[in-house]
Amino acid sequence: MNKVLLIIQREYLSRVKKKSFLILTFLVPSLFIGMMSLVVYLTAKGDDKVKEFKVLDQSGIFENQFTNSNNLNFSYIKGNYEDAKKDIRKEKESFLLYIPANYDLTKNVEVIAEKKPGINLINDVENQMETIIRNKKLIAAGIDTSVLNSSREKVSINAKQLTDEGEKDASIGATFIVGFASAFLIYLALFIYGAQVMRGVIEEKTTRIIEVIVSSVKPFQLMLGKILGIGAVGLTQFLMWIILTAGLSTLAANYLTKDDTGKAKTEQVMKKDMNHPDIQKVASGNKVTQFLDAADTINFPYIIGTFLFYFLGGYLLYSALFAAVGSAVDNETETQQFMLPITLPLIFTFIIGMNVIVNNPDSTLSFWMSIIPFTSPIAMMIRIPFGVPVWQLVLSMTLLVIGFIFTTWVASRIYRVGILMYGKKVTYKELAKWFNYKE
Repeated sequence: MNKVLLIIQREYLSRVKKKSFLILTFLVPSLFIGMMSLVVYLTAKGDDKVKEFKVLDQSGIFENQFTNSNNLNFSYIKGNYEDAKKDIRKEKESFLLYIPANYDLTKNVEVIAEKKPGINLINDVENQMETIIRNKKLIAAGIDTSVLNSSREKVSINAKQLTDEGEKDASIGATFIVGFASAFLIYLALFIYGAQVMRGVIEEKTTRIIEVIVSSVKPFQLMLGKILGIGAVGLTQFLMWIILTAGLSTLAANYLTKDDTGKAKTEQVMKKDMNHPDIQKVASGNKVTQFLDAADTINFPYIIGTFLFYFLGGYLLYSALFAAVGSAVDNETETQQFMLPITLPLIFTFIIGMNVIVNNPDSTLSFWMSIIPFTSPIAMMIRIPFGVPVWQLVLSMTLLVIGFIFTTWVASRIYRVGILMYGKKVTYKELAKWFNYKE
């Protein structure tokens, strides 16, 4: 056991003392907060450049019917199609919206410009055209469109969850974000730190240092020490990221909520006049405050605790396989044939998780993917924010531990032979022979 601890200590200290480790540990949270702030800013700002549309409506259906908006400006032209195209080429930044005379029959509309229009731009024009046609049909049927439009109400559903403690908010948006972030971090960590284990084994094997090391320790002890040492590095880095990100997020949130649309102003307006129209504007304008209120519905200590378990469990399971691959090859280019079977469950789970599990976290597929050890680290972290029965969580954790032990045993039988093999092209058949070799 002392030998394993010495290997863990060496692997851990040799990595945490590197400048790259320190730089990444402190830089990543800052970059993450900066990136998220930039995304929020750019999303809120949008494209402030107004797109000019020249409408050539030969059908007469849409004449003077389009509505200008913050990013769209419509003007109407006459003439023939070919002349209109020539004029658009001269203006360069404008778009020609051509509606032919036989639109009722063909339903064909063209947008012509020197540059390709964006998808949202086309969607905005399509939505306006659909609205215009619908209103014309309603008017033809004798229906007052103004009454119909005024009857439309925007419905906002506030999800509630019934628990033993009573009724509490269940923010679906915050739940999705937490589930996605947790699963993505584990997905990323398994690749990053598993690859570090593999590269470390390849490096020691190619430099022949491994021949000296195995004269003092058993191959299994060496593999276990390397896995646990690098896992401790990853855990340290993630804990630092969580602490620093939480601290920076709090500072950023406090700064962003000090503006004129902050919570304080909302309360002042509401106290002054409960019926004042600015209340709705103020309340809906502060997205940061809404996000923080939604975050309060998440049990973060529980999420962080389960995240650390599945991070360690998933890492230990997959890193044993990465170590076996590293021992079987002489350089990193030869690892590709063995990497796909290892990484495929992770990629498959992440894709299914973001498309199936988040939409139906209690389905049969979601259940089994969160139970099977090779998929549970990602699948279960997506499900946990939605609420998972205790027996399912215990079963998943138990099977993950058993899976790690079994995977480590299988990998160690390949590792003990592979680390001393040089210059031999390894196949899956050869790996099976190594596994069956007797001590």
